[in-house]
Amino acid sequence: MPYRAPVDEYRFLFDHIVGLGQVTATDRFAEATPDMTAAILSEAGRMCEEVLYPLQRPGDMTPARLENGVVRTSPGYAEGYRAIADGGWVSISAHPDHGGMGLPMTLTTAVNEMMSSACLALQLNPLMTQGQIEAIEHHASDALKAIYLPRLVSGAWSGTMNLTEPQAGSDVGALRTRAEPNGDGTYAITGQKIYISWGDNDFTENVCHLVLARLPDGVPGTKGISLFLVPKYIPDDNGDPGRPNGLHVVSLEHKMGLHGSPTAVMQYDGATGWLVGKPHDGMRAMFTMMNNARLGVGGQGIGVAEAAFQHALAYATDRKQGRTPVRGGTGAIIDHADVRRMLATMRADTFAARAIALACAQAIDMQTATGEAHWAARAAFLTPIAKAFGTDTGIAVSDMGIQVHGGMGFIEETGAAQYLRDVRVTAIYEGTNGIQAMDLASRKLMDGGEAAHAMLDEIEAQAETARGTLPDLAEPVWQASETLREAVEWMVAQQDTTQRFAGAAPFLRGVARVLGGHFHLKAALAEGGDGPRSRLARFYITRLLPEHAGLLAHATQGADDLYALTPEDFAA
Repeated sequence: MPYRAPVDEYRFLFDHIVGLGQVTATDRFAEATPDMTAAILSEAGRMCEEVLYPLQRPGDMTPARLENGVVRTSPGYAEGYRAIADGGWVSISAHPDHGGMGLPMTLTTAVNEMMSSACLALQLNPLMTQGQIEAIEHHASDALKAIYLPRLVSGAWSGTMNLTEPQAGSDVGALRTRAEPNGDGTYAITGQKIYISWGDNDFTENVCHLVLARLPDGVPGTKGISLFLVPKYIPDDNGDPGRPNGLHVVSLEHKMGLHGSPTAVMQYDGATGWLVGKPHDGMRAMFTMMNNARLGVGGQGIGVAEAAFQHALAYATDRKQGRTPVRGGTGAIIDHADVRRMLATMRADTFAARAIALACAQAIDMQTATGEAHWAARAAFLTPIAKAFGTDTGIAVSDMGIQVHGGMGFIEETGAAQYLRDVRVTAIYEGTNGIQAMDLASRKLMDGGEAAHAMLDEIEAQAETARGTLPDLAEPVWQASETLREAVEWMVAQQDTTQRFAGAAPFLRGVARVLGGHFHLKAALAEGGDGPRSRLARFYITRLLPEHAGLLAHATQGADDLYALTPEDFAA
């Protein structure tokens, strides 16, 4: 079945749910007029449907490979990438000073999500470049910006991020890669990095690696880490790719999914690199890229959820099996109650996750445009939720899509299984979802829960407004918000972070459940309480929102029972 970009869905969300108009009312984003936004969504959607989606299966069936030290990409990927680059889709939010469109991150998030739906393995390439562009814009010297940004923005060059080493995964501070001053303002980078998405390709002129390494006087741990820009080819005096640098791809990983995306083991042997930001301040600079990527990865999960849902819906509408309770129906399995339950869950959770991600992007845009601290706090609070709930939704919806297909879902030819194989890693990379949850329960509550309470105030104010027209939906949302408020207060009161961490994952999901109820209620109000969005909202609020109570009860149990279990207990 063909993929159809949900352009109308984004327009509805922009107009009625996440407030894109508030963003475009600022001087910074005034050029993102409704006509421009509509044109961008339509054109990007067309490219995703016609150019990228046909590459989905070929990339899975014919993976990227390493051939005599050269990465050969999947059939059609070079042409697909060129369509992305030529359309300007790499640089929607990049600053115009270096050739970017300078448009809102909210719009970039929607376009990235559509590309993820169409071909996640290829979309991962420009996503990494977008994050590198932002890191360089914020932290690099003017000289580096002048050379690298125009070429990254145009898509002539691509970017990667190099954090992980064999002994240093989530514990980044354990890295061993070292950087020695060359005496000319450059550094010799030596070490090995693993899990480098799109570590090389055969369709861009240069590949630029942001590499974490330790200077000779760097202290142990993350406080002694610096960030370096290390290109595959060292730019010449004109900024064009010159001689090869001292780095190479050792191997490509054999993975469960994302076969079209080459995941490289990278070796640096005295490679020439340039410092980005201040010495020993590499983690702060890298987090600029990582936070950009975390929202983007959440969007990857949502994009795959959309595609998996469309795939399952088409199958359920066509497949006939058994007698159904729908009088005059077609006899298709969509008329069976359990299949309809699965499809409704897939659709409702995809909407909720998408609204959360776009609300996060909107807060980023408002912070960029106004510099106001409360927008930065909201963006920070929503980022781990957007990443974790977006990717969890992609996994759950893809898994449910296989179930809708029945036995045919387990047969690779239908393509249903690929969505789950491809999306599964999104809950792991860019900070595992467990780390996102711990971040939410600790750092994001360091303000005493102020950002969380401000959001809850808005949820309850809207629920109060809805009591007059949709009381059966407004009351459960209001009550859920109060339950969440109590959980936030419990978390803030815990001085021992282990007590928080024991329930961090259910806490994050509980927050997402309540936010989902808020956004579904908002959609029902915008529709007038009668229509497909209102019916979907009723399904979510009456069937899925109640999960918040159990999740938040779990979240506030503390850690004592977990640590009462011994390693021997697990093996018993």
